[in-house]
Amino acid sequence: MNFESRDDVTVEEYIEMIRLKTSVLIGFSMEMGGLLASAPAEVSDSLYRIGETIGLGFQLKDDLLDVYGDPEKFGKQPGGDILANKKTYLLIKAFERATGSTLASLEKWVDATEYDASEKVQAVTAIYDSLGLKAETEAVIASYFDTAFMEIQSLAISEEQKSALVKFMSGLVDR
Repeated sequence: MNFESRDDVTVEEYIEMIRLKTSVLIGFSMEMGGLLASAPAEVSDSLYRIGETIGLGFQLKDDLLDVYGDPEKFGKQPGGDILANKKTYLLIKAFERATGSTLASLEKWVDATEYDASEKVQAVTAIYDSLGLKAETEAVIASYFDTAFMEIQSLAISEEQKSALVKFMSGLVDR
């Protein structure tokens, strides 16, 4: 997978990169918690899958917050990924969807070597908005989080343990 250029980077490749980078770490951490608590293998395996799924949603939410996040809550100025031309779900989807003058504008901003930073962030964000990518990304994130929370409810653990796990996971989700 080449993430140095925009050519031929698909959403599927990006999701796999997230899985291998972020999700397996969260999944392993959750599985390790199950193993340390002497949980049955099926519970530990489920905890790994839950962590992987949460990790996917977490990274996509990070992509979204970098564009649309409140700097007070997010802890950094939005637009860093846009300025760095970082491959994110939003940028990859924009290249998949954009046509005509929208595609030309996106390419112009990504290829630009000299630009006003706030103008670039505003312009690329406007492209994302015109393509409906914020709502779509929010729906994908919600799908990952919903799947993980449903799997928590199906774990063969006590309600008290489920509640603690949901509370912990909610901290990752509600950032």
